[in-house]
Amino acid sequence: MKLITFSREGISQRVGAIFNEKVIDLHASYRALLASKGKIRAQQIADAFIPADMNGFLQGGKESMEPAKQAVDYALNNKSADGFRLVYELNEVKVEAAVPSPGKIICVGHNYREHILEMKRELPPYPVVFAKFANTVIGPQDDIPFYPISEQLDYEAEFAFVVGKRARNVSQEDALDYVAGYTIVNDVTYRDLQRRTLQWLQGKTVEGSAPMGPWLVTSDELQDPSGLEVVLTVNGEERQRSNTANLVFSVQYLVEFLSNLMTLEPGDVILTGTPGGVGVARDPQVFLKDGDVVKIEIDKIGTLENRVASVKEAAEVK
Repeated sequence: MKLITFSREGISQRVGAIFNEKVIDLHASYRALLASKGKIRAQQIADAFIPADMNGFLQGGKESMEPAKQAVDYALNNKSADGFRLVYELNEVKVEAAVPSPGKIICVGHNYREHILEMKRELPPYPVVFAKFANTVIGPQDDIPFYPISEQLDYEAEFAFVVGKRARNVSQEDALDYVAGYTIVNDVTYRDLQRRTLQWLQGKTVEGSAPMGPWLVTSDELQDPSGLEVVLTVNGEERQRSNTANLVFSVQYLVEFLSNLMTLEPGDVILTGTPGGVGVARDPQVFLKDGDVVKIEIDKIGTLENRVASVKEAAEVK
């Protein structure tokens, strides 16, 4: 199943499923299904099993996934119910980030062999881990804001997985059972801000620096996260290409490693690292500029495409 978060004029962000270029409102569809069966507390049951938001949905685990599949089947045969639409054409809605408000965004640095070499580093004995925050998340139809605090805006194609159930001290053998699904993230980085201290955080956490999407491919549909081709282009020019088979630390390893450090919660997003070809490592260096179109394609997931848009002034806090 492909899960998305979508919005529409008059409709706040909702969790949905993609089926043949159509968007099924999962919450509304499950509520309608329950009502059709004469369930008196259809609204309350739908609120519990298929909340309207992605984090709430993921917290339900398998108890939410099975009703969601039933809701899809019902919606495809009943496009509306009680005057409310259950199904939209994809071009009728705004596709938001797959997980708009992650509790944690954990990033892994130096995890593709060729990227490590281009940065003139040795293979790390342990994952290099840093963070982005929820303020960085934007959707696949949003522009990447380029604030006038830097002239070194860089791209990083990232294969990302989303945690599906609470994980603590999980083994590699069981790791994939804790993954809800997979998506694409662009770890946009302000390189000069990143490098002005030993800690990378300030260059990684600028507003709007984590485009995510276009959707979340659930782990029952994408069962093997290895062997997926990852390609990034800027204005059609290929800049990055690799394969998740080249990861130093696999998805399974990262679930084990991270869950031994901290409790992973449903909706946490883990970025697994970027391939070689980032702008700062090129000779000569090349950075993003206003109007550039950055496209990331990953096998079995889809395409994330965003345009860079200069912001004349830094955002004012009132």
